[in-house]
Amino acid sequence: MAKKTKSGSKNKQIAEEKKSAFSPAEIKKFVDEVKIEFTKIVWPDRKTTMSLTGIVIVFSILASAYLGSVDLILGKLIDSVLR
Repeated sequence: MAKKTKSGSKNKQIAEEKKSAFSPAEIKKFVDEVKIEFTKIVWPDRKTTMSLTGIVIVFSILASAYLGSVDLILGKLIDSVLR
C-alpha cells in the first residue's frame, strides 16, 4: 500500500492552481490588459506609411536584381568550369 506524502498533496495543489490560470476571470483580465496596451500604440500617419512602403518596395527590387545577377553570373561561371 502506498503512503500519502506531503509532496503528493503538494503536487495536486500545484496542478489545481495551474488549471485555475485559465479561468474566465483570468481570461477577462488578460483581454482587458490587452485592450489597455492597444490604446498605447502610436500608429504612423499615412504619409510616413506610404514613404516607408516605397522604400521597402525599392529595396526589394534592388535586392532581387542583385541576387538574380549574382546567380546568373555564378551559374555561367560554374557552367563554364564544368565544360
